[in-house]
Amino acid sequence: MIMPLPVLKPEQIIKALEKLGFKRHRQKGSHLIMVKEKMQCQPVIPMHNKDMKKGTLRAIIRQVGLTVEEFLKLLE
Repeated sequence: MIMPLPVLKPEQIIKALEKLGFKRHRQKGSHLIMVKEKMQCQPVIPMHNKDMKKGTLRAIIRQVGLTVEEFLKLLE
């Protein structure tokens, strides 16, 4: 069963990833690249003034190696 995702703004996602140790690395246009030491993935966060699409959010969660449940706990 797929866990439902909440509607989130990009800044909320960035704050959750920062709790995991990711840092803002650079931004090109409207896309922010985040990095974490000793980790190969570099999640790209679209910095648009609207809610994140659920498929994009799910892909970011998968990229950083979390389950949806683990990610939702970071939002608390």
